[in-house]
Amino acid sequence: MNSSQIEIIKQTVPVLQEHGETLTRRFYENMFRNNPEVKDFFNPAHQQAGTQQRALAGAICAYAANIDNLSALSGAVDLIAHKHVSLGIKPEHYPIVGQNLILTIQEVLGEAANEAIIEAWTVAYQELARIFVGQEAQLYQAQQKRYGWNGPKPFTITQKVAESSNITSFYLQPLDGNLPVGQQAGQYTTVHLTVNGQTVMRNYSLSNAPDAGAYRISVKRETAIDEQAPDGLVSNYLHDYYHEGDVLELAPPCGEFQLHIQEDNNQPIVFVAGGVGITPIIAMLHDVLKRQSESGRPIYLFQCVRNTDVLPFVSELQALLERHDNLHWHIFLSQQKSPVADGLKHVHHGRLSMQALDSVIDRQQAISMFACGPAGLISHLSTMIDTRDQAQDSFRYEFFGPAQAV
Repeated sequence: MNSSQIEIIKQTVPVLQEHGETLTRRFYENMFRNNPEVKDFFNPAHQQAGTQQRALAGAICAYAANIDNLSALSGAVDLIAHKHVSLGIKPEHYPIVGQNLILTIQEVLGEAANEAIIEAWTVAYQELARIFVGQEAQLYQAQQKRYGWNGPKPFTITQKVAESSNITSFYLQPLDGNLPVGQQAGQYTTVHLTVNGQTVMRNYSLSNAPDAGAYRISVKRETAIDEQAPDGLVSNYLHDYYHEGDVLELAPPCGEFQLHIQEDNNQPIVFVAGGVGITPIIAMLHDVLKRQSESGRPIYLFQCVRNTDVLPFVSELQALLERHDNLHWHIFLSQQKSPVADGLKHVHHGRLSMQALDSVIDRQQAISMFACGPAGLISHLSTMIDTRDQAQDSFRYEFFGPAQAV
């Protein structure tokens, strides 16, 4: 891009901020109408809730604002590239997106979309596509090298286990009989299946230890939060219709939310899980306890749920507690006065707060934190890290749904 085009892109930022969601909503309408073959890549629940549109609007604004300093977006590019690879996005899909994006910019801006603006955004999109295609090619190669395949591969369900009233685990082995290579703790797989004649894909965290010799996904049955929204299509289908002996197709593990720690550092490692956010966290917990088994390094798990009825992996976590003196498990129940099951210790009624964290780990003590849960919880934790005067790079997180600012 030349300097004139960069300046034009930056000048469009205020317009994008004002009309971003209108633009992205119209963009998806155009693309699904003009190129219905790409519709399977998108979760209709995110479309209906508007989270996909808001996430894309934020991404476009961030790209425009940083068009002359793209290194500032490296973290976001990495996250999105992993999502694209998990779904099987290929180079031939980028022209489809580009054509519909430019068409939508012309529609939304109207007469203001002069030739210079359209040319600048065309070049800007081509540059962004080039970055993604290059990074995704590397990820596909890395998947092939580590796991031995790309795209969907058939796996047999060897066990189906209820972990709580709303979460069920599926243990999976490749149909070809080869033991799967362990994932990087924290990663997810993409499940491919057909529901009511429609091809659907959903990402589910791999919830067991990387060296378990099988893959495990632990699926929460998603129920509608209001009358206008449907129940979760795939989660309910898996719960109701998939059983031991059935076959699911999985893509290789993917995702940049991984357990990166300094092995020779003895500062506490803190894991925070909100609801089904425990799924990547418990895989990390298994991994770090194995890696730090001799060090005695303090490991904390703060598990946040509504009540103990929806508290998953209780027996598994209790077994880890018995084997590892350096593990400390605290449970936070947001539903006031909910009963506590026998055998559970360190149960707190109320949400995880700064005061609760400080009561367990002194505020002056530096920590490394890994968290997964709703966006509101992640935002709350980010504020807590700031209050503890810690750098944000000591806090790694993931939340379910389209990427957005927390």
